[in-house]
Amino acid sequence: MSLISSPQTLRSRQILNLKKMLNLNIDIDIDDNNNDLNKIENELIWKILILDNKSRSIISSVLRVNDLLELGITMHSLINQRRSQLNDVPVIYFVEPTIENISIIINDLKNDKYSKFYINFTSSLNRSLLEEFAKEVALIGKSDKIIQIFDQYLDFIVTEPNLFSLELSNIYYDFNNPKSTEELINNKIELISKGIFSTILTMGSIPIIRANKGGPAESIAQNLDEKLRDHLTNIKRSNYDNNSNNNSNSNNNTNTNSSVLILLDRNINLTSMFSHSWIYQCMVSDIFKLERNTIIIEKLIKDTTNSGEKIETKKFDIEPKDFFWNKNASLPFPDAVENVETELNNYTNDSKQITSKTGYSSIQEIDPNNQSDTKHIQEAIKLLPELTFRKNIIDLHMSVLSDLIKELEMKNLDSFFEIEQNLNDSKTQKQFLDLLNKDFKADNSLDQLRTYIVLYLSCDLSKSFCDECENILLKHNIDLSSLKYIKKVKEFTKLTEKTLSNNNLNNNNLNNNSNKGALFSNLSSKLINLTDGSNKLTEGFGSLISGIKNLLPEKSHLPITNITESIMNPNQSNISLLHLTDDYIYYDPKISRGSHSRQPKRNNYNESLVFIVGGGNYSEYSNLQDWCNEWNLKDGQIKNNSINSNSNFKNVCYGSTNILTAKEFIVECQKLES
Repeated sequence: MSLISSPQTLRSRQILNLKKMLNLNIDIDIDDNNNDLNKIENELIWKILILDNKSRSIISSVLRVNDLLELGITMHSLINQRRSQLNDVPVIYFVEPTIENISIIINDLKNDKYSKFYINFTSSLNRSLLEEFAKEVALIGKSDKIIQIFDQYLDFIVTEPNLFSLELSNIYYDFNNPKSTEELINNKIELISKGIFSTILTMGSIPIIRANKGGPAESIAQNLDEKLRDHLTNIKRSNYDNNSNNNSNSNNNTNTNSSVLILLDRNINLTSMFSHSWIYQCMVSDIFKLERNTIIIEKLIKDTTNSGEKIETKKFDIEPKDFFWNKNASLPFPDAVENVETELNNYTNDSKQITSKTGYSSIQEIDPNNQSDTKHIQEAIKLLPELTFRKNIIDLHMSVLSDLIKELEMKNLDSFFEIEQNLNDSKTQKQFLDLLNKDFKADNSLDQLRTYIVLYLSCDLSKSFCDECENILLKHNIDLSSLKYIKKVKEFTKLTEKTLSNNNLNNNNLNNNSNKGALFSNLSSKLINLTDGSNKLTEGFGSLISGIKNLLPEKSHLPITNITESIMNPNQSNISLLHLTDDYIYYDPKISRGSHSRQPKRNNYNESLVFIVGGGNYSEYSNLQDWCNEWNLKDGQIKNNSINSNSNFKNVCYGSTNILTAKEFIVECQKLES
């Protein structure tokens, strides 16, 4: 099967822009694996990199220290820290455009701290600050030291190929708090718009804008439309969209190569913020912490010094070249468990083949500094870095998966997942009550609350059932203030939630086979057998792994995915959902003003940026990528089992004001009821 190369991801585009900036804004071409295609012809210039907290987060999410060294960065430090005088070394600043940062740069310039100054801002420097900057530079007479000033428009954090966050906290709380001032709301809208604007410029095309009405998404859409129009007045349109026509009738033409920005308020669907997931990446984020490609595992252990307990913290960095994460992050947890064992077996076999020729018993015994002329030893030494890297990655995920299994067993997380997947089963409510009355090895009160919220939002529950559940939750000392707020939201969003539900859209492929519950039952009690410290997580577990695979629900679309499909591919969507999305705000920054007042034609879009105002999660990102992959595979099969054109290739980026865990979102809901 002949496959086309997929479009560049948001991450690869951001890396390209960052590498260009670090190469003094000289172009560097990279492929989808982030490998340099064109080596720098000029002699490498060694330089210092100065960051602030925001820009450090931007760079650290996609580049490592070795990447910086390859681009001539010998040292990097924060702008507000004490720094040494290096007046014979050039410096690159990559900072937010704030008065504080500009003042520090002026002071560095005044004191001749570095030889040449290359200044880059994460987003645009407004006119008043630019004028103040120019005035101060003129006063100290050091303008000759400033070689470049660039607005980079990179004010967003990328943690997965097509996942980004603005890392703005408490946005859901601010937009839904009746005490929030108009000034606060407007400032947040401007801040969010700037972040999305930066992402759009990095994506490389000016999109159609769609947004649900009546909330902050609508206001952000209007703000972005103005920003994009102003931007287009200063550039040639062909730089962004060679396929668009410069006339007011362009909206009437079907444009199969255009892109769309879909702005949605979090209240469009709350259920996915509380649901348990069986996807490896989602479970890591949900059960542990997943922040900027770092897995943080915290657990209570006995403190031998004072006979009490202390928190033990383990951190695992997910490298961009982590082959196991790249292949398995979006797969169901049982698949990841099985695949890590396969990777370990492959590594063991490869190591044995190499060491059997050298006379060593294991790869660890080979000395990289060995100058022996033995051909096989020299070959083994060349392969040693790659094998060591493979082993480190495998060990990392063996450890993470082992800890996940322990949490699964101690909290009976599979039982909560089962209930959420069988909401329409008549036995589900009784199962949930039985679960609430059960004793557990570890505190899972948050999981109890989450599953109850999912039940409440998804089903029409009787008052007696609700009262019984809530009384039990209160006896468990569970704070129900978040639930009080969610009950209010449900009254306003009931119609939307119903329209978006998979049951109404016939996209839910879960079958309520009675055997499914039987297969799920006591799963976690069997999983404990995996935590005996052996290298094989599935030892004595092969048949159960197969059983888990069979009982897992078939992939179904989450509400955000259904909305995206309705807008990007209306021919495949449900009529009731089309009526809902047809009513969304519509802007086309490339044509005359007033486009939002027109009924948009249902066009096909190949590229989209889906942005959630008020918090997103890994489950929605994973679900959108699954939909893309399914569509692209199907499209290839239709064309004689070969994708020979990019014309119908779907690519979706998912972003939010912040990527939140269920616990973090519950805290925001609690604050709204306090």
